[in-house]
Amino acid sequence: MSPVPFRRRAVSQSTLFPAGFEGFSPKHWTSCDPAPAATGPRDSSPGCPTADCPPPFPIGQGAPRPGERTLGSAAKLVGIARLAANSPAAETQRNSPDRPEYFLLPVRSILNRCDSERVPFEWTINPYRGCEFACKYCYARYTHEFMELDGGEFEKKIFVKKDAAALLAFDMHKYSYASRSSGGQAPDHIAIGTATDPYQPAEREYGVTRACLEELAKREGLSVSLITKSNQIVRDIDVFKRIAERSDLSLNITITTLRTRLARMLEPRAPRPDLRLAAIRQLREAGLQVGVSACPLIPGLTDREGELETVAEAAKAAGALWFFTNVLFLMPSSAKQFLPFIREKFPKLAKQYDDWYSKNGYAPDDYRKEISQRVKVIREKYGFVTRPWEEMTRKANSPQLSLAWQQSVGAIGSDASAQLAAG
Repeated sequence: MSPVPFRRRAVSQSTLFPAGFEGFSPKHWTSCDPAPAATGPRDSSPGCPTADCPPPFPIGQGAPRPGERTLGSAAKLVGIARLAANSPAAETQRNSPDRPEYFLLPVRSILNRCDSERVPFEWTINPYRGCEFACKYCYARYTHEFMELDGGEFEKKIFVKKDAAALLAFDMHKYSYASRSSGGQAPDHIAIGTATDPYQPAEREYGVTRACLEELAKREGLSVSLITKSNQIVRDIDVFKRIAERSDLSLNITITTLRTRLARMLEPRAPRPDLRLAAIRQLREAGLQVGVSACPLIPGLTDREGELETVAEAAKAAGALWFFTNVLFLMPSSAKQFLPFIREKFPKLAKQYDDWYSKNGYAPDDYRKEISQRVKVIREKYGFVTRPWEEMTRKANSPQLSLAWQQSVGAIGSDASAQLAAG
């Protein structure tokens, strides 16, 4: 399919910045949505971290994080931290005392580049910053630290990105239909929801995800994927079908366990696993390509004998076409939340977690290789295929590059390209 001609159009700067930002220099800006690639070699990519690319150094080490700072106190802050501090409250119809605070974040870009070789896609879209699902293990917590907020605020302060459709329309001039990763034979890939769930409760009110999808539906020849833990995804079947008619589209539903009680502990506000399986069935009945992410596999909790296999069997029965997982990865901000949770709720696992994760974000190599082999057997047993956009990229690459990629993913616990379960 040939791309739809794109005509650049200016976006009014008055819609991008809140009052009081006159004279704010663009050189201080960061439009990144940083979040780590949990898989692949342990090197860090240089330059600006993005939604899937890790920063060049561990976040939170050697620099104090003023967790007590309140929004609105922007003195001495720059970039995204200053924007966040000046973001006005977003109107909401929710009146529950447990609801998060919502803010309107005037970002400059909605399509963010990921230049890291550690993930096989070029672009990410994250409609929100923060996620109400409050997954205990969520690696993306450190994205709040770039706004000078503690990672524990990730589910309490949700930032809604303004003017999403207009920004995406403008951003698409950066998109290439001949990606470097494919040797020029396939389009760039856009991954949606890598650092925040695009169908968290905020989407019902603000519709940023829907606005982005509507914009993508206007074009053809794209390569797009989306990942979520929410059955709310079925609301947008109509626009998914329009995208799929003109572009390559793959959808991913995250299911880490079928045990409802455990799921509620690990993912307090995410929809139940059975609701996610029902969403898979509905999406498949609509003719859409859907697979299951069991990311992350949590040592001692979701790795017991037969449990991963049970998730895979249920996924296959629901119509899932592919299945992947990788082992829990903990950045410092995530470990700060997750390790105390383990000590309180699963004290028998505390020593193992302290040994494995207190000084390293990764589980031991031997354990990850064991899980990698286990996933390989599961995929073969149920006939799962490779995710379409990964397969397209692999076929376009040389045999040497393909072999290197397979060896890399095998070393981290599955053939998954990155830890896409964004909590």
